[in-house]
Amino acid sequence: MAGSTQELPDFVLTLSCADRRGISHAITGALVEARCNILDSAQFGDPGTGLFFMRVHFAAEGTANTRVSLQTHFEPVVERFQMDFSLWDCANKPRALILVSRFDHCLNDLLYRYRTGELDIEIPAVVSNHRTAYQLVASHNVPFHHWPVDAASKALQEARLRELIEAEAVDFLILARYMQVLSASFCEAMPGRIINIHHSFLPGFKGAKPYHQAHARGVKLIGATAHYVTPDLDEGPIIEQDVERVDHHMSPRELTAVGRDLEQVVLARAVRYQAECRVLLNRNKTVVFR
Repeated sequence: MAGSTQELPDFVLTLSCADRRGISHAITGALVEARCNILDSAQFGDPGTGLFFMRVHFAAEGTANTRVSLQTHFEPVVERFQMDFSLWDCANKPRALILVSRFDHCLNDLLYRYRTGELDIEIPAVVSNHRTAYQLVASHNVPFHHWPVDAASKALQEARLRELIEAEAVDFLILARYMQVLSASFCEAMPGRIINIHHSFLPGFKGAKPYHQAHARGVKLIGATAHYVTPDLDEGPIIEQDVERVDHHMSPRELTAVGRDLEQVVLARAVRYQAECRVLLNRNKTVVFR
């Protein structure tokens, strides 16, 4: 394509389907027919599941190429290969609702990255079952909802959360150390749209005080895991992980400090990957096009 594509509208398409010949050719051919220019592309065929995955970032020439028109243009290819297909207009920032409890280190990190533009998202609100983070959230001019939760009010609060998600056109949720278990029905309604940060290198050291468990076992590595939430607690597809080397000199408090740093970095990476449409579900795991 002649000339610069910097000011042209750009989109990201992602797809997964049964692997077979001709998928990439069909996608690139459809892009050429629609007068689109590929900016970057990645693909992966998984021999274990027999599935093919693809992410394409492209620029569209002319004002006629809107998300709706492009979606219609791709319908024959999607139907031919029975694709799980998504198309995102890069002009629209993904809207992420954050849930948090008492520990606000991950929330603080996300809000900072949001304010500086490192995370290209919109945060319509923060919801918490405690008031601890109110001033922090207010300092970033983000609405704060304090919704206490107990066994009697859990169903009501989830109903309020569903209403907020719909009212704010939320694309995905971030559990930034939200210490409440979401119901199975809630998780099932948002597959691949709820990101949790777990304070250990899954699988292992689940439950309360993971760093104390790690200290008692004399571990040499500790880590953090960002994963999608499913009805099976802490068993959802893993998006991102990282580890840090530790040793016998370190106390549980020192391990906790290292762990919190890891949690912040790992969660921020996972949120960025999600916002940039880089994560595709591959049954009980993920394909992440970094």
